[in-house]
Amino acid sequence: MYVREIFTTEERAVLSRFFTNIDEPVFALINLPEVVKGALFARYSRSPKSLRRLFIDEFYDQPEIPIGELSEDENDQSIVSTSRAEGLYDRVFSQYGDDSVAQLGGAHIACEQASNLLTKVLEWGRLAAYLEQSTRYIFYDQKLGDRYRYIAPPEIETGPLADEYSKTIDWLFDEYSALVHSCVPYFEQQFPQQEGDSKFIYNASIRAKACDSARGLLPAATTSNVGIFGSGQAFEAMLIRMNSHPLEEARDYARMMLVELRKVIPSFLKRVDLPDRGGAWSGYFEENYEAIERIASGLESEPENIDEVTLVEWDPEAENKIAAAALYAHTDLPDTQLQQIVNEMSGNDKTEIIRAYVGHRQNRRHKPGRGMERSFYRFDVLSDFGSFRDLQRHRMLTIDWQKLGVKHGYSTPPAIAEVGWSQRWDDAMGHLTDFHDSVMNEHGADVAQYVVPFGFKLRYSMQFNAREAFHMLELRTAQQGHPDYRRVCQLMHTAIREQAGHTALADAMSYVDHGSYDLERLEAERRAEQKRESADSEE
Repeated sequence: MYVREIFTTEERAVLSRFFTNIDEPVFALINLPEVVKGALFARYSRSPKSLRRLFIDEFYDQPEIPIGELSEDENDQSIVSTSRAEGLYDRVFSQYGDDSVAQLGGAHIACEQASNLLTKVLEWGRLAAYLEQSTRYIFYDQKLGDRYRYIAPPEIETGPLADEYSKTIDWLFDEYSALVHSCVPYFEQQFPQQEGDSKFIYNASIRAKACDSARGLLPAATTSNVGIFGSGQAFEAMLIRMNSHPLEEARDYARMMLVELRKVIPSFLKRVDLPDRGGAWSGYFEENYEAIERIASGLESEPENIDEVTLVEWDPEAENKIAAAALYAHTDLPDTQLQQIVNEMSGNDKTEIIRAYVGHRQNRRHKPGRGMERSFYRFDVLSDFGSFRDLQRHRMLTIDWQKLGVKHGYSTPPAIAEVGWSQRWDDAMGHLTDFHDSVMNEHGADVAQYVVPFGFKLRYSMQFNAREAFHMLELRTAQQGHPDYRRVCQLMHTAIREQAGHTALADAMSYVDHGSYDLERLEAERRAEQKRESADSEE
């Protein structure tokens, strides 16, 4: 069925070092610098040659050296023309402005000791993959160096509040440490280990419950680690945006990231700090930010008291539109004609279309098609910062948030009263409220965010289509989720059904879980242990 390309014995020996196979129409690239991969694909789009033939003809740099006779100083990458690749990349990207070429190479980068404000900056973009350290599986009572796991932002560290900042945040971590270690024996007493559960999964479940209860005391200055994989284009956009950020931590971190990324994908990041390219782009972001800040500062209204979750906008014709969208690819009718046909159907007929389109879902990963993207919901949410950190990770939607502060008050988990910590919790929140005001008066609202504990409430908007609603609401209401963000997503699902009136869509989200649980992580840990035991038995 597929034509097999002919290569000489010498060419096959070369190709075997850089491609996972030589004869099949599908293959992967190995042992090549990122710029060579990107340039290869850029050239590929403008050539009738196959990728392997292009590599031999234009990128393999030393045909006179037999492949089996490399010296000790040579390796696979040294016999490839990176300079030729860089030149081609520069011509395509710089001269012709083909930004898609910057999507063809990527890098993994580890970002450690980033504040929880910075992690949200790093994770803003949609084009990269992120994995962030969780507050749920480790106790933040261990020091890193000579202090707890938090940063002293440059603005504060060089200012008059430096000593008070260190004393206040150290005290807050002391309180967190005392609380989390009070929660562990309390939960062990409340939820004794059940027969059949190993000590490992029991301890993991208790630890998660204790961390969930205590994390509200952690300040936004708490550090985290983030692993990122992204294309050159994703990193370029990230760094240009970070260079315009009002927090010095973000700008400093962008400089460190650029240095390291240029060690692995230098050609993809040449525009970041050019004054007339990335510099002008960062300046554009900064000017816009400052202009809107000036306008917003003139608004003198105080926030009204509204619900934790408010459905502020939705499509009244959502189910009609989604039914038509479901049929679209299976007909030859124009969109407008098909929509008119569906509009004239009975309610039962339209519901039947949606049911057929959703099908028999065996788990939450079975999601209906893109027809569900025809309709949208917009929510205004006021939840604790800890819950926002988890919900912000969903990037197939439009999410925007306000500055973290103390104006909206804070949440208190039920366990705080149960372990007898209500007064200490309130005292901590009151103390940090006063200190936040001091930092804001000295350094402004942006920097004052660092001292705000996770338990304080943050306002943010989330707008997503119905297909993303399946993914997010079913995932974030799963039993093992944190009870606070589970509640937010349960309220969203209820609003879709009752306020928007989208009963068929709400019913189709069959894996949304409205239950409440004691040890949220226990069932997940049991399943994980079963998988480990199964894997061990197969070995």
